[in-house]
Amino acid sequence: MSHPRPDEFVPPPECPVFEPSWEEFADPYAFINKIRPIAEKTGICKVRPPPDWQPPFACDVDKLHFTPRIQRLNELEAQTRVKLNFLDKIAKFWELQGCTLKIPHVERKLLDLYLLFRLVAEEGGFETVCRERRWTKIAVKMGFAPGKAIGSHLRSHYERILYPYSLFQSGANLLVPDLASKMMHSVAAADPDKVAALPGDISDAEYKPHDLAQRQAALSAESGVPTRRGKRMRLEASCVKTEPDEPCENRPNLRRRMGSYVAKAEPSPSSPAAASLGKQVPMWLKQEPSETKESVDETETTSQDTKQPPLDSAVDLYVCLVCGSGSDEDRLLLCDGCDDSYHTFCLAPPLPDVPKGDWRCPKCLVQECSKPLEAFGFQQAYGDYSLRAFGEMADSFKSDYFNMPVHMVPTELVEKEFWRLVSTIEEDVTVEYGADIASKEFGSGFPIRNGRLKVSPKDEYYLNSGWNLNNLALMDPSVLTHVTADICGMTLPWLYVGMCFSSFCWHIEDHWSYSINYLHWGEPKTWYGAPGSAAEKLEDVMKELAPELFESQPDLLHQLVTIMNPNTLTAHGVPIYRTNQCAGEFVITFPRSYHSGFNQGFNFAEAVNFCTVDWMPLGRQVVAHYRLLHRYCVFSHDEMVCRMASKADVLDVVLASAVGKDMADMIQEECHLRDKVHKMGVVHCERAHYDLLQDDERQCIKCRTTCYLSAIMCPCSPGVLVCLHHAQELCSCSPAGYTLNYKFTLDELYPMLKALKQRAESFDNWASHVTELLEAKMDQKQSLVAFRSLIEESEAKAFPENDLLRHLRQVTEDAERCASAAQQLLRGRRHTRHHSGGAKAQTKLTVDELKSFIQQVCSLPCSISQTALLKDILERVEDFQRCSQETLAKEVPSVSEIQELLDAGAELDLALPELPPLWGQLERVRWLEAERSARSQPASLTLDAMRQLIDRGVALAPHPSVEKATARLQGLLSVSELWEHKARKLITARPRHRLETLSAAAQETEGIPACLPQCVLLRDAVASATDWLREAEIMQLESHIPAFGALADIVSRGQLIPVKLDPLPQLESLLLEAEAWKKRAAEAFLSKSTPYSLLEVLCPMCEIEGGAAKRKGKKGLQHARKKGSAAGHDLLNDVERALTKSQDSGPALEALEEMRLRELEAVSLLRSANEARLQPGAEHVDPRVCVCLRGPVGAMLQCDLCRGLFHSGCVPEPQGADPPWLCPPCRRSERPPLEEALSILDSLQQLRVSLPEGHALNFAVCRTLSWQRHVQQVLAPCGGGATPTEHRPWDSASPSLDASGEQVVPGSGTPTCLIQENQPDQPLAVFHIARHCTPLHAVSPELEELVLEGLLLPVMVPEVQQLHCMLGNVLATQQVEKSTPCLNLGAPGECVSQGKSSPRPEQEGISVSLREATDRVERKAKRRGPRAELRDRAKKAKRNEGKSPEDDLGFSSSSPLSEDQEEDWSVCPANGCLQPEGEEVNWVQCDGRCNQWFHQVCVGITAELAAKEDYVCVSCAVRDGRMAH
Repeated sequence: MSHPRPDEFVPPPECPVFEPSWEEFADPYAFINKIRPIAEKTGICKVRPPPDWQPPFACDVDKLHFTPRIQRLNELEAQTRVKLNFLDKIAKFWELQGCTLKIPHVERKLLDLYLLFRLVAEEGGFETVCRERRWTKIAVKMGFAPGKAIGSHLRSHYERILYPYSLFQSGANLLVPDLASKMMHSVAAADPDKVAALPGDISDAEYKPHDLAQRQAALSAESGVPTRRGKRMRLEASCVKTEPDEPCENRPNLRRRMGSYVAKAEPSPSSPAAASLGKQVPMWLKQEPSETKESVDETETTSQDTKQPPLDSAVDLYVCLVCGSGSDEDRLLLCDGCDDSYHTFCLAPPLPDVPKGDWRCPKCLVQECSKPLEAFGFQQAYGDYSLRAFGEMADSFKSDYFNMPVHMVPTELVEKEFWRLVSTIEEDVTVEYGADIASKEFGSGFPIRNGRLKVSPKDEYYLNSGWNLNNLALMDPSVLTHVTADICGMTLPWLYVGMCFSSFCWHIEDHWSYSINYLHWGEPKTWYGAPGSAAEKLEDVMKELAPELFESQPDLLHQLVTIMNPNTLTAHGVPIYRTNQCAGEFVITFPRSYHSGFNQGFNFAEAVNFCTVDWMPLGRQVVAHYRLLHRYCVFSHDEMVCRMASKADVLDVVLASAVGKDMADMIQEECHLRDKVHKMGVVHCERAHYDLLQDDERQCIKCRTTCYLSAIMCPCSPGVLVCLHHAQELCSCSPAGYTLNYKFTLDELYPMLKALKQRAESFDNWASHVTELLEAKMDQKQSLVAFRSLIEESEAKAFPENDLLRHLRQVTEDAERCASAAQQLLRGRRHTRHHSGGAKAQTKLTVDELKSFIQQVCSLPCSISQTALLKDILERVEDFQRCSQETLAKEVPSVSEIQELLDAGAELDLALPELPPLWGQLERVRWLEAERSARSQPASLTLDAMRQLIDRGVALAPHPSVEKATARLQGLLSVSELWEHKARKLITARPRHRLETLSAAAQETEGIPACLPQCVLLRDAVASATDWLREAEIMQLESHIPAFGALADIVSRGQLIPVKLDPLPQLESLLLEAEAWKKRAAEAFLSKSTPYSLLEVLCPMCEIEGGAAKRKGKKGLQHARKKGSAAGHDLLNDVERALTKSQDSGPALEALEEMRLRELEAVSLLRSANEARLQPGAEHVDPRVCVCLRGPVGAMLQCDLCRGLFHSGCVPEPQGADPPWLCPPCRRSERPPLEEALSILDSLQQLRVSLPEGHALNFAVCRTLSWQRHVQQVLAPCGGGATPTEHRPWDSASPSLDASGEQVVPGSGTPTCLIQENQPDQPLAVFHIARHCTPLHAVSPELEELVLEGLLLPVMVPEVQQLHCMLGNVLATQQVEKSTPCLNLGAPGECVSQGKSSPRPEQEGISVSLREATDRVERKAKRRGPRAELRDRAKKAKRNEGKSPEDDLGFSSSSPLSEDQEEDWSVCPANGCLQPEGEEVNWVQCDGRCNQWFHQVCVGITAELAAKEDYVCVSCAVRDGRMAH
């Protein structure tokens, strides 16, 4: 919620609003008496009638004409009017001296000259403020911000505008010149840098002319009715100065002795020239204002007589009346009022230049400025308005002012704008108000009998309604019914027609009566009210803030012409309430309640006064108050009382009782006054019938009181009379000649009083009994039963509602509430105490409230039975307080002692003031224990725990132990935060710090007894770095080749350690090289969308299903590991775990070999199953094939590996016609050429990292090379032919190929397609094999196994295609030539002639390869025999010796060993030598060019394989380029 600006109006609180029911609304006086106890506390209240109560508007709109009042808003507010009056005086002062007042701007707003003048006067005057340099202080008091040099500007403006007026008011400008000179010199001495400046010395750029008076005069001229300001300014119009540069023909010329003006140096009044002038002449002091014409004439005559006698020559007629010299004619001024002469430099203060307008001398200034101001009042407008015309004018004004339709302007906006306008002097807004329009003349807004408006039958109810204001004032409960005269505004309603901003000022009703206002229609009326009890306070505040107004008008508040901002009154302690009266609502004001307000727009309201019985005591006080203010009475109170006394027998008993009391006071006062008059010597008495005279004919000429019982007259002044209070002020005649006129004798008044007492006797007896009970002493108080009986008696005797009865009921209700509260307190029904905290229960009584409650119970006029028990509780409370003070005074009380007191306090069920300190002490003791416990357990003492402890300690009450512990914690917290910050900086530093720096810091943090996360991280980082460096050192040893997983793990851990680790960059580089190798291998072997990992592709297939290996990625491997159901997956896991280790790859190679054998077995089984499905007549076989798992149909492709059928549309077609073709499930790898695989493997040898994929690739390459050599040995070409009796494997009953390439089933005639038998649940499917696989039915199992293993290789070698092409050609030839010799698949090197003279080139290459393989086998067998044991012994001896750097790096020599280097044969040159140990280590020699010996386990071959096949190392294979063909 935004806060209002300091100068923005803040609405006061709302007054009560009552909404009576129809039953309550039936009797207005009963309802008003009912709400009076509530409403009179706010002074005003609002009543909303029932919704159906809507009286017709009876006023004739067309015939209603009225003359409104003119209201200038900024003249209504008291303080603003004071400022305007002051500005008028200043303006008049300067206008009479030929200058125009221009108000300066300071900080972009008009300077408040009145406030500046008053503050300077309060500080001791201009000289004192300058001497003591108080201008900055004054600037701050005026609301300016300090430090902006505003004080110097205020001094300049004061000296220019206000200081001459101040001198004029003090009379200094009428003193002798010596004194004036001394005054000027004193001002100059106060600030030597400043010289007195007059209006002509300073530029007028920043000044605004004060033209309010002229504008008001113009407004008055427009309206045709002159205002107070207009009248005065009309007479002084010739004194108004125009701007110097403006031509003005009508401006009067200055009368100087010389016709021209020549500027001269200004002589000082104390110069010798001035001193040599004529003798001093007597000067006149400032004169008091004169009220009569005779005094003015005497002053003029005296001033003429005091002039110097005429001189001899005409030139000497004009001399300065101050210095008596006629020299310096160009500086000699002539007054335009009296023709006196003065030098400009003889005036105080001196004028620097000759004024250009009319000029008045100091004596004329006194005469003009001392004239009293006219009393302020509203002026009537020039013409009258009809209701319609006034409404059009009002709506137009409001819509133009707010620039929006009248019904859309918020009431809050109008309210704030109204109070802004009345408080500013810059804006002059004028409105009109049709107030106090007599309803007797124009008709009431309510319907009346025999009125102008004919009432419809449904509206006749409103004619007699008590809320009809024409009836309300004259109903029987109203005292004003006994006033015979029709009083407009009191007994007859007044009409009010308002417009936006039209206002009614602060006032109370005549005779302090009630008033009721009804808004017939229109926009709301905003009301402000103060209770009657604050009336004197409001008057005092207004007199204090605007004393100038009350000095001239003591009864200003009775003139209804002055308002004051409610915020100002509230700030001075006056309670103010507000409300918005809407159409159809009543507003009631109570006796002596000041109220004011304004209209939100065009509306029509009606108001009347009334008085009830409770007003009677105030009625007599009003007469005395009016007598002091010399204010006339609206009616005679004594006359009204006598009229009611004459009707005592018909009066209401309550009214009769009240009138009797008032009449008794009246008779007593009258007796006293008549005795006083008789003692003065008045002897003549005469009866007078004052009730027959008009009120203005029987008013006291001194106090304006309306006389009724008696008056004093003198024959010297016929028709003039005074009341008995002012009998001595009638005239100067002897009292013996006075005549006492009386209405009743005293003997006639007493019977009237007796009749009233008799009428009210029963009520008075009851009232006296009630008064006796209410005023009973402590020991004479009676119980509630007596009070209830008096209430029952009043109801039985039907006493009307009265104040005494309401008081009795109120006292009884208060006593009953006290008894009920005491009973609840004693029974403990309000138990809301807290056992776990010190929160104060809101429903509990405080000790002061308990004492006040007991005091209230004791002060009741009646007694209640619970008083003694309440006093007992109070005694227990006092005992508790005493024990609490003793406990609180102890240095270290025990927790149990404090808890006992808290429990005792809780039992009292009171908000005891000692409970919070006790809770605080308990919290302190507990906090100290928590602090000691926290310090004793440093492992759990975190920064947050310390801060929480410190915050709790700071929140505790000050105590030395708490402060000491808090300081200790604060010190520990500071040290901890410092080291936490240092540790955080050390950990997060970039670049990272070395281990030594962090280790030193970590050692310093070990002595801090707190749990510091950053310091813990620092110590952990140091420990982790130490361990990591130890591991890295081991890993960097030449004899250690790290595994890829271990390397990745140590690098990742090293990157997370916030320490500068020197080996980390080298290890990261090594890891990046290994990852780059894996990426290269993956790009060569893996397809883009393969589900397999590189290790799975390089290893043999672990499981084959459905024509292809199962898709098992890493997630599949993990899943298989968890379930442990598939043996193949377990084997792959074992291989992966074994390959991850860097020390021994023997188990892994064995597992890989086992996987290879299982792979061959599984593929063979799958091939057999797929081939069996193709046999005619196969039953109970799942007909689903291909990856889509549908039956064969149309053109089918057959995989060379799994023999499965695949739809040509489901799988990619083979590229080219050369076999073999593998289906997508069987082709897991991209099968790069062997050269690329060897290149990748060779690049692995450059890495000093052991990779599982590298071992798998080594196994795959070795497997490929071994298979390649085997193929070359088996398929070596030969030229012999087979004998007819030789067995040929492909001559069995296996399908063969016809000339068209289709598969032909042996024994069948001409079928070209295979037709499956129609199964019961399968539709008939017809298909043909568009591409056949290479048939292997005619070959031996060994050759078939060799073909299958070639297809399973992860790399591509040309022997696979050559083998398939050769087999295809041989089988095709056998199909044509039925007696083809068989191919001997027995011993290597033997072949069967195929009837050709010379072999083909492929066969020649195979023969050469086979021959080379045979030679290597022989050499290998020759070398392996005698050196095996010798190499084992040499290896064991070499194990204890040092290794060469080349061996440590894991590189093997690629050049063949010479004879001189045979000493080094005991070292295995394999990359990543595993250094096997044991009783027997198997070796193998390379059959290539290098002839080096390798551990069999290091190159991935078994002893059986080494015995059967030749081994060529990787280096020789790459160098020789064996896979070129």
